Amino acid sequence: MLIRAMSKRKSHPPAGRSGRPENRPQPPAPRQGGRDLWIYGRHAALAAVANPARTIRRIVVTEGNQGDLAGIQRRDGLPRPETLDRRALDGLLPRDAVHQGIAVLAAPLPDLSVAQVAEAAAARGAATVLVLDQASDPHNIGAVLRSAAAFGAAAVIMQDRHAPEATGAVAKAASGALETVPLVHATNLSRALDELKQAGFWCLGFDGDAQTTLAEADLSGRVALVLGAEGAGLRRLVKEHCDVLVRIPIARAMESLNLSNAAAVALYESARRLTTN
Repeated sequence: MLIRAMSKRKSHPPAGRSGRPENRPQPPAPRQGGRDLWIYGRHAALAAVANPARTIRRIVVTEGNQGDLAGIQRRDGLPRPETLDRRALDGLLPRDAVHQGIAVLAAPLPDLSVAQVAEAAAARGAATVLVLDQASDPHNIGAVLRSAAAFGAAAVIMQDRHAPEATGAVAKAASGALETVPLVHATNLSRALDELKQAGFWCLGFDGDAQTTLAEADLSGRVALVLGAEGAGLRRLVKEHCDVLVRIPIARAMESLNLSNAAAVALYESARRLTTN
């Protein structure tokens, strides 16, 4: 039976109506101290070049790959592409970077706040965000971003401490999704969940021991899907700030799903409900 749980689902007051001072969005600031980063791989590099919010310093292609740039829509401020041999391009990038013959040197994107994400969601009748607790593997985070873009998530939120920056490895694994889905860093995830609740989000924490399955959960309206790192799961305080804990049923032979796989399943189910309701 579908748990709509009108008696269980708490009605979180909109931001500014709870009696507490309203959270005012802060101006976006670049992460990484403004350091430029190399974005490599065909999809990631071309998406960065096409993103008007991304400042591009250099565009480098290897001999024979100039055709990759043919479909780029020219915009003001783009540098002239440089042609290098493969060894020279290898020397610009991290060791073992799979660049597919193209890379761009770019400024980091502005880092949005949770309040800004909540404010943008307030204008939408339904929205889904992902919240990642203790996620640290750049390839996993990139894969999560790719699924978030595929299923229309409004943002991916993760803790600031011990989290990897939006590096070239993240961008490569995201296959262009880093340019379309905001990757938001929060100092305190419990506080971030409270901010989302104030904006009308229903926060679902994923836990393998939860009684309620994802299929039984209420996924209507604004939903935050809160997932922990593989093995460690959600921390106690993060669990306590979720409205309900749910699980993805899997075979007993497997202890858990990889973070990016669990995120893809959760996002698919959320998107499916939106299209069928």
